[in-house]
Amino acid sequence: MVPLSWYLIFAAALFSIGMFGVLSRRNAVAILLGIELMLNSVNINLAAFWRYGDVHLMAGQVFAIIVFAVAAAEVAVGLALVISVYRSRRTVVADEIDMMKW
Repeated sequence: MVPLSWYLIFAAALFSIGMFGVLSRRNAVAILLGIELMLNSVNINLAAFWRYGDVHLMAGQVFAIIVFAVAAAEVAVGLALVISVYRSRRTVVADEIDMMKW
């Protein structure tokens, strides 16, 4: 049986990689991918705590399903925004997308 700490270390590493991707990338699609990695690390934590907690309580799985739904909505809206910006500006570089600035 794999100890809980291994899951938590893996999830922390995955979250760190996602955070690095969000903070270091200039491409809007790569930023969205970093956010997805961070959401998946949250799902790993939820599933791990559910597995090592009370087996009859399904709260971890329910929260993981909610996070999956939020991630799917984020991808749909985020990619729609990126495509819309690309059509008007011909770029997906986050520094050059300044349409909401004064």
